[in-house]
Formats: sequence, C-alpha cells, structure tokens
Amino acid sequence: MTHTWPSSAVPEPGKWGDRRRRRIGLLGGSFNPAHAGHRHVADHALRALRLDAVWLMVSPGNPLKPARGMAPLAERLASTRRIAGGRVLATDIEARLGTRFTVDTLALLRRRFPLARFVLLVGADIPTQLPRWKKWRYLVRQTALAVLPRPGETRRALAGKAMHRLAAWRTRPAGLLAGPEMPHARWCLIPAREHPASATAIRAALERQNSMPRRQP
Repeated sequence: MTHTWPSSAVPEPGKWGDRRRRRIGLLGGSFNPAHAGHRHVADHALRALRLDAVWLMVSPGNPLKPARGMAPLAERLASTRRIAGGRVLATDIEARLGTRFTVDTLALLRRRFPLARFVLLVGADIPTQLPRWKKWRYLVRQTALAVLPRPGETRRALAGKAMHRLAAWRTRPAGLLAGPEMPHARWCLIPAREHPASATAIRAALERQNSMPRRQP
C-alpha cells in the first residue's frame, strides 16, 4: 500500500535559525530508505508530546554505520521527503551545519534556535546503543528523550545500561516538556503500536528483486 501525506506546511529550517518558540521533535537517522515506520513514529510523537513539528534529520553519514550499502545523501533525502508532509519535515540540516554527531548537532541548533525546545525521538533499538554515542551522558542530561516501541527491542531497551542510569528521570509523555527546563532532562516511553517496517528488510527485498532473471520478451 502506498501512503501519501499532504504537502509540507513546515518551512525548511534555515541554517542560521530563528527566534520562534516551538517544540520540535528531532528524528535523526540514515533513512536508507525512509519508510512508513518513520512516519508512524513522527505522527505518534506529534500527538503524544504536543509538538509543533518533527524534523526528519537525514544524516550525512552515521559514524556507527558502515558506508557500504549506504545510498547517497540526495537519494535518502528524496525518499524522506516522500513520507514528509504537514508538520513533519525532511531536512539535511546536519549536512548544512557540517555535523555528524548528535551532541554537536544539538549544540549548534540550540545556538541558532534559542527559544525552541528540542526532543530527541528514537526507536527502542537506540537506547542500547546510547553508551556508544559521543558524550551520551551530557546529551541526555541536556536534551529530552522520547522512546518509541520497536518489534523485539522495547523490553531490552528499558532493561539496558542507559535506561537504568536514567530511571530517576522517567516521566509520562504529557510531562516530558511540562513546566520549565530541569537541571536534568527527562525521558519517556510513548505507548504506540509497534510498526513492522524496516529499512534493512526493504533493501534486502530490493536486492532480491534486482537479482531475479529478467523475462525475455
């Protein structure tokens, strides 16, 4: 089934920023390719956290992922724009800022968008990887985190090292951005149906399709 979303009503974030007061969810990733599961996460986060927008930040190159099999940035950005729309925006702002690590991206975004409140949106496969991220403790202390379920990953994520360290700062989705910013940012799990879509599975299916012998006319 092909999904079509309305044209984006959210303007591309300018490299030099602005001074609007907004709540912005940041869903970063390779988007290799983007799929309905990414949109599912964005839509649930918009509603549960009462966000003004979600930015699908297409990474110029994830330091934790091999370059082999990674489509060019322009191709991944194009696939992400196909699932964007409404208050969900596809952007290559990391490439324009010249950053590859999330902690560096957030530092520049806060400088350029000083009145915005940012929330990191991640699938449940990410918390177990957090200890490998650059300055991860500083990152989660400064930035609210919202975790969304993923098949086979949610229980493991909540029992892992990172979430164990952050147990004292867990809250409900409605409380994640409530009130003034705290000395230590909070995190939440957003209850949502697990979406089965997987970029790895999509690439594998395309490889099988391309390897099949073509019928002769």
